[in-house]
Amino acid sequence: MKQWILIIYITFNFSFLFSQTITVLDLSNLQPIEDVAIVNLQHTTTAFTNEKGKAILDEFNSTDTLFFQHPSYSEVILSLNEIKSLNYEVQLNASTVDLGAFVVSASKWEQKKDEVPNKITSIKAKEVAYLNAQTTADLLGNSNQVFIQKSQLGGGSPMIRGFSANSVLIVVDGVRMNNAIFRSGNLQNIISIDGNILDEAEIVFGPGSIIYGSDALGGVMDFHTRKIKYAESEEPLIHGQGLLRYSSANNENTGHAEFSYSKKNWGMFTSFSYSKFGDLRMGSTGHDEYKRNFYVDISGGADKVLSNQEPNIQRFTAYNQYNITQKFAVRLSDKIDLDYGFHLANTSDIPRYDRLIQYDEGLLKYAEWYYGPQYWMMHVLGMNLSGKKMYDNARLTFAYQDVEESRHDRKFESDKLRSRTDYVDVFSLNFDADKKLSDKSSLFYGLEGIYNYVNSEGSFVNLTTNETGPQATRYPDGGSDYLTSAAYINFKSNLNEKLTLQTGLRYSYVSAESRFSDTTFNNFPYDEITLNTGALNASLGMVYRLSEGSRINMNLASGFRAPNVDDMAKVFDSEPGSVIVPNDNLSPEYVYNTDLGLVRSFNRSIKIELTGFYTYITSLMIRKDFTFNGQDSIMYDGEMSKVQAIQNTGSGWIAGISFDFSADLTERLGFNTGFTFMNGEDNEGDAIRHVSPLFGSAGLSYKARKIKIKAYAEYNGQIAYENLALSEKSKPHLYASDGEGNPYSPSWLTINIKGFYQLNNFLQVNAGIENLFDVRYRPYSSGIVAPGRNFIIALRANF
Repeated sequence: MKQWILIIYITFNFSFLFSQTITVLDLSNLQPIEDVAIVNLQHTTTAFTNEKGKAILDEFNSTDTLFFQHPSYSEVILSLNEIKSLNYEVQLNASTVDLGAFVVSASKWEQKKDEVPNKITSIKAKEVAYLNAQTTADLLGNSNQVFIQKSQLGGGSPMIRGFSANSVLIVVDGVRMNNAIFRSGNLQNIISIDGNILDEAEIVFGPGSIIYGSDALGGVMDFHTRKIKYAESEEPLIHGQGLLRYSSANNENTGHAEFSYSKKNWGMFTSFSYSKFGDLRMGSTGHDEYKRNFYVDISGGADKVLSNQEPNIQRFTAYNQYNITQKFAVRLSDKIDLDYGFHLANTSDIPRYDRLIQYDEGLLKYAEWYYGPQYWMMHVLGMNLSGKKMYDNARLTFAYQDVEESRHDRKFESDKLRSRTDYVDVFSLNFDADKKLSDKSSLFYGLEGIYNYVNSEGSFVNLTTNETGPQATRYPDGGSDYLTSAAYINFKSNLNEKLTLQTGLRYSYVSAESRFSDTTFNNFPYDEITLNTGALNASLGMVYRLSEGSRINMNLASGFRAPNVDDMAKVFDSEPGSVIVPNDNLSPEYVYNTDLGLVRSFNRSIKIELTGFYTYITSLMIRKDFTFNGQDSIMYDGEMSKVQAIQNTGSGWIAGISFDFSADLTERLGFNTGFTFMNGEDNEGDAIRHVSPLFGSAGLSYKARKIKIKAYAEYNGQIAYENLALSEKSKPHLYASDGEGNPYSPSWLTINIKGFYQLNNFLQVNAGIENLFDVRYRPYSSGIVAPGRNFIIALRANF
């Protein structure tokens, strides 16, 4: 009888033990970790945690020792008895060394990172929250992988490998954000993306034209917003987040709330964000040229130049912004999913600071210069398919974007306020698919069609008489049509366990037509201009895996940027004393790029990444002197202006290296450092404008239960006067003066501290000090001076 009781007791306890569900949490923030692999010593049984960090231990034996593995966390080894003593809750310590197992941006489908020949950097949601960046532009800058230029507080123009604006591509949930009026000058459209709802941001360095088409010369910024996850059981999956944040340098007040609800076959996600920014305060120590000593006051009905009693306050830079996102998803069957996403972003007026500090004959040139509300709305309807003969997985994506932006300016003591407003409607249809050809080979292919319609308006108002009237438009006032279509194919093969080959081909066709309905202002000798052109691109890459986490990669790729409406048809005073006129005799820019990279990992605790690249540019589209009706200068807006146009002229090269090092010094202490250095010239020996100076960072981080603290330095190198691009030499008001009185971009370094304390599973307090020593500096090519000492406090909630 006692033997049967013993057997029943053992059986009951065995069953009880293995009916347990284990929960895996992050040691510092106590949040669940998804996709943790739980493997026994014999590698005969594996379980993965779900979105709640939970996994069932039914398949394991009572004598098993379990390995907990995740590419972003240090490995943990525990026996089942130890797990039981922890009440089936295991906490993992985030590693400074992120081995990043998968990426999406390389082919639009999830691939193993060690099979991709491109350099790709990922910024995950956890890092987004930790960085506490005010805008998505600041988020990229804080990652220290992308250089950010700013002309005003409400801005941020990413520079990647010497390319910027319309030569780098922004993608949101698989839809390209670049449109027909993206210009070669600096752009601030990236701030329309709500960084608070990012699951991940992936940055692909180098040409991405095979998969993404035009504009992807320097790289691709691929943003993945919150994805709806279906519940695994009848119990609904409910999740919410909230954020309140204050920053002292510009009196930032930000609030964010999001909520998701899903069941086994449908789900929804809702979010709202609002930020209000005051005038930005610069640092107190550094170059006096950067101070805002005078400003134009317009509050009394007449323009007055006043002395700024607080010259470190950059009047006028304040603005505000809100974002709304709504998503739905439904599973129609095992092979068909539908999803819909709505994104809306809008700002207040945004003063353009670099124009407000511009002087003309010793006086401030402008009384007013501001961007009107930057409005962006996007609808995305997607269908995911699986299991057909022609593909394993396919996605059909239809998107519509509604874009509105405007410019308003009035010169000092002028009664005339000019306004130019531009509207863009963008319709896009994409089909992307993958097909596994064998155990070793896969095919990725797709089709793309995009249509842009551009409409422009111009007007003025006399502030004294209230008279109103028409004003020359920025783009053709009869409207512009811009159409691109393309097909691509990309092949990947694992030739053996160590070697992967990838190669691809893409053809794109571009046509455009711009119409001028009123030639009164510009006296054009034509009423329309047209463009028809195409581009063929190819790539070849190889990855050789030395060991787990270590590899050598080589990639050869071409990329292109097709002329858009801004290139071929813009009429606008780009700088004092010059005017751009249309030119339909344009063809695409091409780049030919070589990448060679080394990634070396040691025991999952040290990682070194070194990448060198060389890019050759042909048919470079740049602004050059031109003639209009046989004249090299014309009267424009009451001023005799030199005629210029965008032209394919010359060539150039850009070369550089990037280095990253990360290490777990101890179980709690981590170190990371990295820098990017590049140089570039056109065929006339002049520096290329968007080649950034040396920039980098170095930091120490400490992690413990409920705590993470990081102290780090950020720095930029100098660009001397003789190494400045010609366009930058003509903007002395943006730069410091060297010993000979010439403009140059000085080097700078800041010390920063950030951290958080997890109060419980639901509440987290973030705090930080940026620019600890209150350094006054202006990043290269920027119009606004960087923030001075900045105190950040934030409260985050999760449920």
